[in-house]
Amino acid sequence: MMEGAMPKLIRLYILQVCAGFGLSAIFVGLLLWANVANLWHLVSTSPVGWIAVAMLFFANGIVFAGVQFAISVMRMGEDDTPGGGKRQPGHLPAPLALRVPVEKKSAGDRAFRRR
Repeated sequence: MMEGAMPKLIRLYILQVCAGFGLSAIFVGLLLWANVANLWHLVSTSPVGWIAVAMLFFANGIVFAGVQFAISVMRMGEDDTPGGGKRQPGHLPAPLALRVPVEKKSAGDRAFRRR
């Protein structure tokens, strides 16, 4: 392996993390712009509101990055559907309807009666 080459999986991970945090920035920006749950007012009037925005950005960034990477890894899998042949239902017997005899119990036969 060359000295400056980065493994493909690491490169893929870094790209997906960047995409996830980019999506997080867009998402948090839209939340603030739409003033969902009066979030813009709460953040802009508090002296430490930037901490809430930073926490929202990083928490969503971690989630979005994980989802981005998971989707890209799952898309790398090979198609394992069987090829060729006729698509016919399995050779299972038809379900049977059976009668089950049940004895009718009277009201006095209950195990737990109210007193």
